[in-house]
Amino acid sequence: MENLSDSKKNDVLPEFQTFLLEKKLAPEKNVFFYALWASKYFTYARKKQISSDIYQENAVLEFIESLKADPNMSDWQIRQAGDAIRLYYFHYRGLKPDNLSTMKAHVAIPELLEETRRLIRLKHYSYSTEKTYLQWIKRFLEYSRQTSKKETSAELDAADCKNFLSYLALKEKVSASTQNQAFNALLFLFRNVLCKDIGNLADTVRAKRGQKLPVVFSVDEVKRLLACLNGRDLLIAGLLYGSGLRLMELARLRVKDIDMDLNTVTVRSGKGDKDRTTILPAAVKEQLKNHLTEVINLHENDLARGYGEVHLPDALSRKYPNAGKERAWQYAFPANNLSVDPRSGNVRRHHISDTAIQDIIKKAIRKAGIPKFATVHTLRHSFATHLLMNGVNIREVQELLGHKNVETTMIYTHVMRDMSHAPQSPLDTLLTGTKNQRE
Repeated sequence: MENLSDSKKNDVLPEFQTFLLEKKLAPEKNVFFYALWASKYFTYARKKQISSDIYQENAVLEFIESLKADPNMSDWQIRQAGDAIRLYYFHYRGLKPDNLSTMKAHVAIPELLEETRRLIRLKHYSYSTEKTYLQWIKRFLEYSRQTSKKETSAELDAADCKNFLSYLALKEKVSASTQNQAFNALLFLFRNVLCKDIGNLADTVRAKRGQKLPVVFSVDEVKRLLACLNGRDLLIAGLLYGSGLRLMELARLRVKDIDMDLNTVTVRSGKGDKDRTTILPAAVKEQLKNHLTEVINLHENDLARGYGEVHLPDALSRKYPNAGKERAWQYAFPANNLSVDPRSGNVRRHHISDTAIQDIIKKAIRKAGIPKFATVHTLRHSFATHLLMNGVNIREVQELLGHKNVETTMIYTHVMRDMSHAPQSPLDTLLTGTKNQRE
Protein backbone atom coordinates (compact mmCIF):
# COMPACT_ATOMS: atom_id res chain seq x y z
CA MET A 1 0.00 0.00 0.00
CA GLU A 2 1.06 3.70 0.00
CA ASN A 3 4.63 4.43 1.09
CA LEU A 4 4.11 7.65 3.08
CA SER A 5 6.17 9.57 5.60
CA ASP A 6 5.06 9.63 9.24
CA SER A 7 3.79 13.20 8.89
CA LYS A 8 1.63 12.26 5.90
CA LYS A 9 0.32 9.19 7.74
CA ASN A 10 -0.80 11.38 10.62
CA ASP A 11 -2.92 13.42 8.21
CA VAL A 12 -5.17 10.44 7.38
CA LEU A 13 -8.15 10.51 9.79
CA PRO A 14 -5.94 11.37 12.78
CA GLU A 15 -8.80 11.28 15.32
CA PHE A 16 -9.74 7.78 14.14
CA GLN A 17 -6.11 6.63 14.48
CA THR A 18 -5.91 8.06 18.00
CA PHE A 19 -9.16 6.32 18.93
CA LEU A 20 -7.89 2.95 17.69
CA LEU A 21 -4.68 3.34 19.68
CA GLU A 22 -6.39 4.44 22.89
CA LYS A 23 -8.99 1.68 22.75
CA LYS A 24 -6.39 -0.88 21.59
CA LEU A 25 -8.69 -1.96 18.78
CA ALA A 26 -5.84 -2.53 16.34
CA PRO A 27 -2.08 -3.19 16.54
CA GLU A 28 -0.11 0.05 16.47
CA LYS A 29 1.64 -0.91 13.21
CA ASN A 30 -1.75 -1.37 11.51
CA VAL A 31 -3.56 1.73 12.79
CA PHE A 32 -2.57 3.88 9.80
CA PHE A 33 -3.75 1.23 7.34
CA TYR A 34 -7.13 0.99 9.05
CA ALA A 35 -7.51 4.76 8.72
CA LEU A 36 -6.37 4.59 5.10
CA TRP A 37 -8.99 1.96 4.24
CA ALA A 38 -11.73 4.07 5.81
CA SER A 39 -10.48 7.08 3.84
CA LYS A 40 -10.47 5.06 0.61
CA TYR A 41 -14.06 4.03 1.26
CA PHE A 42 -15.07 7.69 1.71
CA THR A 43 -13.45 8.53 -1.62
CA TYR A 44 -15.31 5.62 -3.25
CA ALA A 45 -18.61 6.78 -1.72
CA ARG A 46 -18.13 10.34 -3.01
CA LYS A 47 -17.48 9.08 -6.55
CA LYS A 48 -20.65 7.02 -6.35
CA GLN A 49 -22.53 9.98 -4.88
CA ILE A 50 -23.25 7.98 -1.72
CA SER A 51 -23.41 9.64 1.67
CA SER A 52 -20.64 8.49 4.00
CA ASP A 53 -22.29 10.08 7.04
CA ILE A 54 -24.27 6.91 7.67
CA TYR A 55 -23.34 3.26 7.31
CA GLN A 56 -24.81 1.77 4.14
CA GLU A 57 -24.31 -1.98 3.87
CA ASN A 58 -24.86 -2.09 0.13
CA ALA A 59 -22.23 0.57 -0.53
CA VAL A 60 -19.70 -1.15 1.73
CA LEU A 61 -20.26 -4.51 0.03
CA GLU A 62 -19.85 -2.94 -3.41
CA PHE A 63 -16.60 -1.29 -2.25
CA ILE A 64 -15.31 -4.66 -1.02
CA GLU A 65 -16.28 -6.21 -4.36
CA SER A 66 -14.26 -3.55 -6.18
CA LEU A 67 -11.24 -4.55 -4.09
CA LYS A 68 -11.73 -8.23 -4.89
CA ALA A 69 -11.71 -7.40 -8.59
CA ASP A 70 -8.15 -6.06 -8.24
CA PRO A 71 -5.73 -8.97 -8.96
CA ASN A 72 -3.05 -7.27 -6.86
CA MET A 73 -5.23 -7.23 -3.76
CA SER A 74 -4.62 -9.99 -1.21
CA ASP A 75 -7.40 -11.63 0.81
CA TRP A 76 -5.96 -10.30 4.07
CA GLN A 77 -6.10 -6.75 2.72
CA ILE A 78 -9.75 -7.17 1.77
CA ARG A 79 -10.56 -8.47 5.26
CA GLN A 80 -8.60 -5.58 6.79
CA ALA A 81 -10.60 -3.07 4.72
CA GLY A 82 -13.92 -4.52 5.91
CA ASP A 83 -12.74 -4.50 9.53
CA ALA A 84 -11.58 -0.90 9.22
CA ILE A 85 -14.92 0.33 7.92
CA ARG A 86 -16.84 -1.48 10.66
CA LEU A 87 -14.49 -0.12 13.34
CA TYR A 88 -15.00 3.39 12.03
CA TYR A 89 -18.79 3.31 12.00
CA PHE A 90 -19.67 0.96 14.86
CA HIS A 91 -16.91 1.81 17.33
CA TYR A 92 -15.51 5.25 16.52
CA ARG A 93 -18.80 6.78 15.37
CA GLY A 94 -20.84 4.61 17.75
CA LEU A 95 -23.58 3.84 15.26
CA LYS A 96 -26.14 1.22 16.31
CA PRO A 97 -28.26 -1.05 14.13
CA ASP A 98 -31.33 1.12 14.78
CA ASN A 99 -29.75 4.23 13.29
CA LEU A 100 -28.13 2.63 10.27
CA SER A 101 -29.25 3.50 6.78
CA THR A 102 -33.00 3.33 6.32
CA MET A 103 -32.86 3.74 2.58
CA LYS A 104 -34.97 0.57 2.17
CA ALA A 105 -37.42 1.39 4.95
CA HIS A 106 -40.48 1.73 2.75
CA VAL A 107 -39.75 -0.85 0.08
CA ALA A 108 -42.84 -2.85 -0.84
CA ILE A 109 -42.70 -6.44 0.30
CA PRO A 110 -42.55 -8.01 -3.21
CA GLU A 111 -39.42 -5.97 -3.96
CA LEU A 112 -37.62 -7.24 -0.87
CA LEU A 113 -37.06 -10.69 -2.35
CA GLU A 114 -35.12 -9.30 -5.30
CA GLU A 115 -33.03 -7.07 -3.01
CA THR A 116 -32.36 -10.05 -0.74
CA ARG A 117 -31.24 -12.16 -3.68
CA ARG A 118 -28.84 -9.41 -4.78
CA LEU A 119 -27.25 -9.14 -1.33
CA ILE A 120 -26.96 -12.91 -0.95
CA ARG A 121 -25.01 -13.07 -4.21
CA LEU A 122 -22.93 -10.08 -3.21
CA LYS A 123 -21.87 -12.02 -0.11
CA HIS A 124 -21.10 -15.11 -2.24
CA TYR A 125 -23.47 -17.47 -0.44
CA SER A 126 -24.04 -20.81 -2.15
CA TYR A 127 -26.92 -21.22 -4.57
CA SER A 128 -28.61 -23.74 -2.27
CA THR A 129 -28.43 -21.24 0.62
CA GLU A 130 -29.88 -18.58 -1.66
CA LYS A 131 -32.87 -20.76 -2.53
CA THR A 132 -33.44 -21.79 1.09
CA TYR A 133 -33.25 -18.25 2.46
CA LEU A 134 -35.57 -16.87 -0.21
CA GLN A 135 -38.13 -19.61 0.45
CA TRP A 136 -38.20 -18.88 4.20
CA ILE A 137 -38.30 -15.12 3.71
CA LYS A 138 -41.14 -15.47 1.24
CA ARG A 139 -43.08 -17.57 3.78
CA PHE A 140 -42.36 -15.02 6.52
CA LEU A 141 -43.52 -12.07 4.40
CA GLU A 142 -46.70 -13.90 3.43
CA TYR A 143 -47.34 -14.81 7.08
CA SER A 144 -46.85 -11.18 8.18
CA ARG A 145 -49.13 -9.92 5.43
CA GLN A 146 -51.92 -12.30 6.39
CA THR A 147 -51.68 -12.07 10.17
CA SER A 148 -50.55 -8.46 10.70
CA LYS A 149 -51.67 -6.83 7.43
CA LYS A 150 -48.18 -5.42 6.90
CA GLU A 151 -47.47 -4.38 3.35
CA THR A 152 -44.11 -2.55 3.54
CA SER A 153 -40.70 -3.24 5.03
CA ALA A 154 -41.00 -0.28 7.42
CA GLU A 155 -43.78 -2.09 9.27
CA LEU A 156 -41.81 -5.29 9.87
CA ASP A 157 -40.18 -5.63 13.28
CA ALA A 158 -38.78 -8.14 15.79
CA ALA A 159 -42.27 -9.05 16.99
CA ASP A 160 -43.15 -10.37 13.54
CA CYS A 161 -39.98 -12.46 13.57
CA LYS A 162 -40.81 -13.93 17.00
CA ASN A 163 -44.42 -14.64 16.02
CA PHE A 164 -43.37 -16.46 12.86
CA LEU A 165 -40.77 -18.62 14.61
CA SER A 166 -43.28 -19.46 17.37
CA TYR A 167 -45.86 -20.30 14.70
CA LEU A 168 -43.43 -22.75 13.10
CA ALA A 169 -42.85 -24.50 16.42
CA LEU A 170 -46.46 -24.57 17.70
CA LYS A 171 -48.56 -24.90 14.57
CA GLU A 172 -46.27 -26.35 11.93
CA LYS A 173 -44.46 -28.64 14.44
CA VAL A 174 -41.16 -28.18 12.63
CA SER A 175 -37.94 -29.67 13.95
CA ALA A 176 -35.34 -27.62 15.81
CA SER A 177 -32.99 -27.67 12.82
CA THR A 178 -35.74 -26.44 10.48
CA GLN A 179 -36.66 -23.61 12.83
CA ASN A 180 -32.99 -22.62 13.09
CA GLN A 181 -32.80 -22.56 9.31
CA ALA A 182 -35.77 -20.18 9.20
CA PHE A 183 -34.21 -18.04 11.93
CA ASN A 184 -30.95 -17.67 9.97
CA ALA A 185 -32.91 -16.55 6.89
CA LEU A 186 -34.80 -13.93 8.89
CA LEU A 187 -31.61 -12.78 10.58
CA PHE A 188 -30.12 -12.14 7.13
CA LEU A 189 -33.25 -10.24 6.08
CA PHE A 190 -33.33 -7.94 9.10
CA ARG A 191 -29.59 -7.31 9.41
CA ASN A 192 -28.57 -7.00 5.78
CA VAL A 193 -31.67 -5.99 3.85
CA LEU A 194 -33.81 -4.05 6.34
CA CYS A 195 -30.89 -2.86 8.51
CA LYS A 196 -32.96 -3.44 11.64
CA ASP A 197 -32.06 -4.96 14.99
CA ILE A 198 -34.31 -7.86 15.98
CA GLY A 199 -33.02 -7.79 19.56
CA ASN A 200 -33.30 -10.67 21.99
CA LEU A 201 -35.43 -13.60 20.84
CA ALA A 202 -35.20 -15.43 24.16
CA ASP A 203 -38.98 -15.49 24.64
CA THR A 204 -39.57 -17.09 21.23
CA VAL A 205 -41.10 -20.55 21.41
CA ARG A 206 -38.31 -22.84 20.24
CA ALA A 207 -38.73 -26.27 18.71
CA LYS A 208 -37.31 -28.76 21.19
CA ARG A 209 -34.71 -31.32 20.36
CA GLY A 210 -33.25 -33.82 22.77
CA GLN A 211 -29.91 -35.50 22.29
CA LYS A 212 -29.98 -37.78 19.26
CA LEU A 213 -27.39 -40.47 18.66
CA PRO A 214 -26.31 -40.75 15.02
CA VAL A 215 -27.15 -43.83 12.98
CA VAL A 216 -23.93 -45.78 12.34
CA PHE A 217 -23.19 -48.77 10.13
CA SER A 218 -21.29 -51.72 11.54
CA VAL A 219 -18.09 -52.69 9.72
CA ASP A 220 -19.91 -55.64 8.17
CA GLU A 221 -22.74 -53.41 6.95
CA VAL A 222 -20.25 -51.08 5.24
CA LYS A 223 -18.71 -54.09 3.48
CA ARG A 224 -22.14 -55.24 2.30
CA LEU A 225 -23.06 -51.75 1.10
CA LEU A 226 -19.83 -51.33 -0.88
CA ALA A 227 -20.25 -54.79 -2.40
CA CYS A 228 -23.48 -53.56 -4.00
CA LEU A 229 -21.72 -50.80 -5.93
CA ASN A 230 -19.23 -50.58 -8.77
CA GLY A 231 -17.46 -48.02 -10.95
CA ARG A 232 -17.94 -44.37 -10.12
CA ASP A 233 -20.67 -45.13 -7.56
CA LEU A 234 -18.29 -47.36 -5.59
CA LEU A 235 -15.65 -44.62 -5.68
CA ILE A 236 -18.16 -42.06 -4.34
CA ALA A 237 -19.21 -44.31 -1.47
CA GLY A 238 -15.59 -45.21 -0.76
CA LEU A 239 -14.61 -41.54 -0.36
CA LEU A 240 -17.66 -40.69 1.72
CA TYR A 241 -16.78 -43.46 4.17
CA GLY A 242 -13.00 -43.58 3.81
CA SER A 243 -12.47 -39.78 4.03
CA GLY A 244 -15.42 -38.79 6.21
CA LEU A 245 -16.72 -36.25 3.70
CA ARG A 246 -20.06 -34.50 3.88
CA LEU A 247 -22.30 -34.89 0.85
CA MET A 248 -21.62 -31.46 -0.69
CA GLU A 249 -17.94 -31.61 0.23
CA LEU A 250 -17.60 -34.60 -2.06
CA ALA A 251 -19.78 -33.05 -4.78
CA ARG A 252 -17.68 -29.85 -4.82
CA LEU A 253 -14.33 -31.64 -4.69
CA ARG A 254 -11.96 -30.44 -7.42
CA VAL A 255 -9.09 -32.23 -9.14
CA LYS A 256 -6.50 -29.97 -7.47
CA ASP A 257 -7.77 -30.89 -3.98
CA ILE A 258 -6.70 -34.54 -4.29
CA ASP A 259 -3.04 -35.22 -3.47
CA MET A 260 -2.02 -38.74 -4.45
CA ASP A 261 1.52 -38.33 -3.05
CA LEU A 262 0.50 -37.10 0.40
CA ASN A 263 -2.63 -39.30 0.49
CA THR A 264 -4.80 -36.35 1.44
CA VAL A 265 -8.07 -34.81 0.36
CA THR A 266 -8.44 -31.06 0.97
CA VAL A 267 -11.91 -29.77 1.67
CA ARG A 268 -12.29 -26.13 0.60
CA SER A 269 -14.81 -23.83 2.31
CA GLY A 270 -16.48 -26.62 4.24
CA LYS A 271 -18.99 -26.04 7.01
CA GLY A 272 -18.23 -22.73 8.67
CA ASP A 273 -16.29 -21.70 5.52
CA LYS A 274 -13.27 -23.61 6.83
CA ASP A 275 -10.62 -25.55 4.90
CA ARG A 276 -9.30 -28.87 6.22
CA THR A 277 -7.43 -31.95 5.06
CA THR A 278 -8.55 -35.51 5.57
CA ILE A 279 -7.48 -39.03 4.62
CA LEU A 280 -7.29 -40.28 1.04
CA PRO A 281 -7.88 -44.04 1.40
CA ALA A 282 -5.17 -46.11 -0.27
CA ALA A 283 -7.89 -48.58 -1.32
CA VAL A 284 -9.39 -46.10 -3.81
CA LYS A 285 -6.22 -44.52 -5.22
CA GLU A 286 -5.84 -46.65 -8.32
CA GLN A 287 -9.52 -46.39 -9.22
CA LEU A 288 -9.46 -42.65 -8.48
CA LYS A 289 -6.48 -42.13 -10.83
CA ASN A 290 -8.36 -43.84 -13.65
CA HIS A 291 -11.50 -41.86 -12.86
CA LEU A 292 -9.65 -38.51 -12.94
CA THR A 293 -8.13 -39.45 -16.29
CA GLU A 294 -11.68 -39.85 -17.62
CA VAL A 295 -12.67 -36.52 -16.06
CA ILE A 296 -9.80 -34.75 -17.85
CA ASN A 297 -10.74 -36.41 -21.15
CA LEU A 298 -14.32 -35.20 -20.69
CA HIS A 299 -13.01 -31.72 -19.98
CA GLU A 300 -10.86 -31.75 -23.14
CA ASN A 301 -13.95 -32.71 -25.17
CA ASP A 302 -15.90 -29.84 -23.63
CA LEU A 303 -13.11 -27.42 -24.52
CA ALA A 304 -13.11 -28.67 -28.08
CA ARG A 305 -16.85 -27.93 -28.27
CA GLY A 306 -16.35 -24.37 -27.00
CA TYR A 307 -17.24 -25.01 -23.36
CA GLY A 308 -15.11 -26.36 -20.51
CA GLU A 309 -15.17 -23.38 -18.16
CA VAL A 310 -16.13 -24.37 -14.61
CA HIS A 311 -17.60 -22.13 -11.91
CA LEU A 312 -14.97 -20.53 -9.64
CA PRO A 313 -15.57 -19.43 -6.04
CA ASP A 314 -15.75 -15.78 -4.95
CA ALA A 315 -13.94 -13.32 -7.23
CA LEU A 316 -11.40 -15.77 -8.66
CA SER A 317 -12.98 -15.64 -12.10
CA ARG A 318 -12.19 -11.92 -12.27
CA LYS A 319 -8.70 -12.26 -10.83
CA TYR A 320 -7.78 -15.24 -13.02
CA PRO A 321 -10.01 -15.13 -16.14
CA ASN A 322 -8.61 -18.36 -17.62
CA ALA A 323 -8.47 -20.44 -14.43
CA GLY A 324 -11.96 -21.84 -15.00
CA LYS A 325 -10.70 -23.76 -18.04
CA GLU A 326 -7.69 -25.28 -16.32
CA ARG A 327 -7.67 -28.99 -15.46
CA ALA A 328 -6.91 -28.44 -11.80
CA TRP A 329 -10.14 -26.52 -11.19
CA GLN A 330 -12.45 -29.12 -12.74
CA TYR A 331 -14.84 -30.98 -10.46
CA ALA A 332 -13.63 -34.46 -9.52
CA PHE A 333 -17.19 -35.75 -9.98
CA PRO A 334 -18.74 -33.75 -12.83
CA ALA A 335 -22.35 -33.95 -13.91
CA ASN A 336 -23.20 -36.12 -16.90
CA ASN A 337 -24.52 -33.21 -18.94
CA LEU A 338 -23.82 -29.54 -19.53
CA SER A 339 -26.30 -27.12 -17.96
CA VAL A 340 -27.08 -23.41 -17.72
CA ASP A 341 -25.68 -21.70 -14.62
CA PRO A 342 -28.79 -20.20 -12.90
CA ARG A 343 -26.83 -17.13 -11.80
CA SER A 344 -24.57 -16.22 -14.72
CA GLY A 345 -26.53 -17.86 -17.54
CA ASN A 346 -23.33 -19.49 -18.85
CA VAL A 347 -23.38 -23.06 -20.16
CA ARG A 348 -21.11 -25.15 -17.92
CA ARG A 349 -20.57 -28.64 -16.60
CA HIS A 350 -21.54 -28.50 -12.95
CA HIS A 351 -20.63 -31.04 -10.28
CA ILE A 352 -22.73 -34.13 -9.61
CA SER A 353 -25.99 -33.22 -7.89
CA ASP A 354 -26.74 -33.95 -4.25
CA THR A 355 -29.83 -35.96 -5.22
CA ALA A 356 -27.75 -38.19 -7.51
CA ILE A 357 -25.40 -39.05 -4.63
CA GLN A 358 -28.34 -39.64 -2.30
CA ASP A 359 -29.93 -42.02 -4.81
CA ILE A 360 -26.68 -43.99 -5.17
CA ILE A 361 -26.42 -44.60 -1.42
CA LYS A 362 -30.13 -45.15 -0.89
CA LYS A 363 -30.27 -47.89 -3.52
CA ALA A 364 -27.14 -49.55 -2.13
CA ILE A 365 -28.58 -49.57 1.40
CA ARG A 366 -31.76 -51.16 0.13
CA LYS A 367 -29.89 -53.72 -2.01
CA ALA A 368 -27.59 -54.63 0.92
CA GLY A 369 -30.66 -55.30 3.07
CA ILE A 370 -29.54 -52.95 5.86
CA PRO A 371 -32.61 -52.33 8.08
CA LYS A 372 -31.59 -48.87 9.29
CA PHE A 373 -32.91 -45.38 8.60
CA ALA A 374 -29.59 -44.41 7.05
CA THR A 375 -28.52 -41.63 4.70
CA VAL A 376 -25.36 -40.45 2.94
CA HIS A 377 -24.29 -38.82 6.22
CA THR A 378 -24.36 -42.23 7.93
CA LEU A 379 -21.12 -43.06 6.10
CA ARG A 380 -19.46 -40.02 7.72
CA HIS A 381 -20.79 -41.07 11.13
CA SER A 382 -19.39 -44.56 10.51
CA PHE A 383 -16.00 -43.13 9.49
CA ALA A 384 -15.68 -41.32 12.84
CA THR A 385 -16.95 -44.18 14.97
CA HIS A 386 -14.76 -46.82 13.33
CA LEU A 387 -11.67 -44.61 13.71
CA LEU A 388 -12.34 -44.29 17.43
CA MET A 389 -12.89 -48.05 17.68
CA ASN A 390 -9.47 -48.52 16.06
CA GLY A 391 -7.82 -46.38 18.72
CA VAL A 392 -7.42 -43.08 16.85
CA ASN A 393 -7.21 -40.10 19.22
CA ILE A 394 -10.46 -38.12 19.45
CA ARG A 395 -8.65 -34.84 18.77
CA GLU A 396 -7.35 -36.24 15.49
CA VAL A 397 -10.84 -37.42 14.57
CA GLN A 398 -12.10 -33.93 15.37
CA GLU A 399 -9.60 -32.43 12.93
CA LEU A 400 -10.45 -34.92 10.20
CA LEU A 401 -14.17 -34.19 10.57
CA GLY A 402 -13.66 -30.42 10.77
CA HIS A 403 -15.58 -30.03 14.02
CA LYS A 404 -15.11 -26.69 15.76
CA ASN A 405 -15.54 -28.19 19.25
CA VAL A 406 -14.44 -31.59 20.50
CA GLU A 407 -17.82 -31.90 22.28
CA THR A 408 -19.40 -32.41 18.86
CA THR A 409 -17.04 -35.31 18.18
CA MET A 410 -17.64 -36.80 21.65
CA ILE A 411 -21.06 -38.09 20.61
CA TYR A 412 -19.32 -40.84 18.63
CA THR A 413 -17.78 -42.18 21.83
CA HIS A 414 -21.30 -43.05 23.01
CA VAL A 415 -21.98 -44.94 19.80
CA MET A 416 -18.60 -46.68 19.99
CA ARG A 417 -19.32 -47.80 23.55
CA ASP A 418 -22.68 -49.19 22.49
CA MET A 419 -21.10 -51.08 19.58
CA SER A 420 -18.01 -52.54 21.24
CA HIS A 421 -18.34 -52.41 25.02
CA ALA A 422 -21.99 -53.09 25.70
CA PRO A 423 -22.51 -54.95 29.00
CA GLN A 424 -24.14 -58.37 28.99
CA SER A 425 -27.89 -58.26 29.38
CA PRO A 426 -29.21 -59.66 32.69
CA LEU A 427 -31.51 -61.87 30.61
CA ASP A 428 -28.47 -63.48 28.96
CA THR A 429 -26.87 -63.94 32.39
CA LEU A 430 -30.07 -65.48 33.72
CA LEU A 431 -30.48 -67.90 30.79
CA THR A 432 -26.81 -68.87 30.89
CA GLY A 433 -27.07 -69.62 34.59
CA THR A 434 -30.24 -71.65 34.09
CA LYS A 435 -28.60 -73.65 31.31
CA ASN A 436 -25.57 -74.42 33.51
CA GLN A 437 -27.86 -75.58 36.34
CA ARG A 438 -29.64 -77.96 34.01
CA GLU A 439 -26.38 -79.42 32.83
